[in-house]
Amino acid sequence: MALMVNEKEVPFHAGMTLADLVSVQGGDVDILLVNGYPATVQTALFDGDQCWLWRRGKVPSADEMQHLLYARHSPGVQACLQGKVVGIMGLGGLGSVVAIALARMGIGSLLLADYDVVEPTNLNRQQYFVDQIGQKKTTALHDILQRVNPHVSVTTIDRRLAEDDIGAVFKDVHALVECFDEPAMKAAGLRAALHHLPGVFYVGASGLAGYGENNAIRTRRLYPGIYIVGDEVSAAAPGQGLMAARVGIAAHHQANQVVRLLLGAENEAE
Repeated sequence: MALMVNEKEVPFHAGMTLADLVSVQGGDVDILLVNGYPATVQTALFDGDQCWLWRRGKVPSADEMQHLLYARHSPGVQACLQGKVVGIMGLGGLGSVVAIALARMGIGSLLLADYDVVEPTNLNRQQYFVDQIGQKKTTALHDILQRVNPHVSVTTIDRRLAEDDIGAVFKDVHALVECFDEPAMKAAGLRAALHHLPGVFYVGASGLAGYGENNAIRTRRLYPGIYIVGDEVSAAAPGQGLMAARVGIAAHHQANQVVRLLLGAENEAE
């Protein structure tokens, strides 16, 4: 009989509580998780439980960070995500949010493409900071991701993409997220995925401007493995700008859909 404590096996005996484990650790822990859920020292333990004990304020190493994600997401989920590569085309209001969400969830590798720089007009909805104005978005977002989760592998492509090269650039990803601003490039990304990236999941976006109804943002399957997020109507226009909240809703739809696809939560046989 045994427990897993910070991914290491520890003997178990009937009647154990978290207090017993804390005492073994010297009492210098104050974040307690059992099977992915917050617990207290009074929590009773059972054979096979997975426990995580941590000291508040301590910065985790790469291995410890993975173990922490295991504790919160479950080992099966994390083991899958850790081995996946996701490409993101465009690092604006959608792409910067998607990248940060996936990094927080412990995706293994990100391949990020954008040619632009951070401008003051970006700051109303994009995940950059005032002191990053003038930096390349690839550089600025790489720095942010290092602060969020330094153990995610990040590769950047600092140039304008063309339809003809999307297939070659992203041939090794498991999922590709379209976050372009330009309608022509949105169409180009979808065509490239359909013609040149068989087997790669694709999540695009259309219709997310303004401050319309939250639930009008939805995720819809176009073809097997190909999805679109948004209300598919609300384009940016005078009086209807791109705003952080609604763009963020759509971006998190995209990130969550990528995770669902990578984990096999969608029935792609339909």
